[in-house]
Amino acid sequence: MDNLVSRFLRYVAFDTQSNPSNQQCPSSEGQMTFALYLKKELEQLGLSDVSLDEHGYLMARLPSNVETHVPPIGFIAHMDTAPDASGENVTPRVVENYQGGVITLGTSGEQLSPDQYPDLNLLRGHDLIVTDGTTLLGADNKAGIAEIITAIEMLIANPSLPHGDICIGFTPDEEIGRGADLFDVEKFGAKWAYTIDGGPVGELEYENFNASSADVIVYGTNVHPGTAKDKMVNSMSIAARFQTMMPAEETPECTEGYEGFYHLKSASMSVAKSELGYIIRDFDSEGLAQRKAFMQSITDQLNAELTRGRVELVITDSYQNMREMVEPHPHVIELAKQAMMDCDVEPMIKPIRGGTDGARLSFMGLPCPNIFTGGYNFHGIHEFITVQGMQQAVNVIVKLAENTVKAYR
Repeated sequence: MDNLVSRFLRYVAFDTQSNPSNQQCPSSEGQMTFALYLKKELEQLGLSDVSLDEHGYLMARLPSNVETHVPPIGFIAHMDTAPDASGENVTPRVVENYQGGVITLGTSGEQLSPDQYPDLNLLRGHDLIVTDGTTLLGADNKAGIAEIITAIEMLIANPSLPHGDICIGFTPDEEIGRGADLFDVEKFGAKWAYTIDGGPVGELEYENFNASSADVIVYGTNVHPGTAKDKMVNSMSIAARFQTMMPAEETPECTEGYEGFYHLKSASMSVAKSELGYIIRDFDSEGLAQRKAFMQSITDQLNAELTRGRVELVITDSYQNMREMVEPHPHVIELAKQAMMDCDVEPMIKPIRGGTDGARLSFMGLPCPNIFTGGYNFHGIHEFITVQGMQQAVNVIVKLAENTVKAYR
């Protein structure tokens, strides 16, 4: 456990925040710096076929230690952190033996409160790794990387633990939807894989949102306000009308489970031009199509009503629900469930209210469900993870490797 925690604390010191405005891959220099560090670590562990390409995709392989033919399996995590909160100068703190109540985060005045985050009530006696209240933590997904490497280290140190070929992949730019863009499935070499990118202990996910982004661009006309009568068209007023026509109850803060949503995530406004950035999510492909059509109907209605000014809608599809690509391979799910139960972890099969590299990889021919890391509140300053949850993730990875051998003997 000490190795696991110290490894994770080293990793979060790297600023790997991805940059959606940069079309290069990786989108930030820090990701490649981190990848080079990890490459050296994998080489020092003695892994085979360690490679890092110019786009920041890092792969390696732990060769099988059994004579029986066992299908190679993979474990994947991403190196970048989300653009939603700063990942620079992360200052983590370990709260040992948490006994409940409010946790003050550094000197920022921010707090972790069970009133806001009820999961804390279930974590008494655990060791929590928290932020200082000014940055995210980076458990999404440096915890997954630390857990995979620690599990590999355990398998190497204990040759009596049987395993087939274990393929490892660390990707860039997952948080901006590009993590699978240049992933070489054939080079990776696994028959199926697992992203270690989930939240609380026990999460096992093989379905996710269908996802699109929607950019609303509003064009107006700027004229000096002193002479603006019957001339100025304030694009901000039109953009505000667009937002008020959206269903207020179908947003992330009002939905859960299998309920889809519209999420206004960004806005850039001026009199002459305003832009609203939305993401659209639905577990059903027809439901997503209806949501896109609804936004187009608002656009058409406003354009029909406006005598001046114009609204434009640009929709881009992001990823699909991986369920249809994973369900034909039920053994992939069953092996993960059994590994969890063997580690005294109760599997919690639930939909991902988001996406992972595994969603797109599944459509690229690599069935790839998602497994927990032990973390909470990803993408913000209240992010935290439990040391015990991280250790349980390591145990599940090791057990998955063992159970795959048993299944093919």
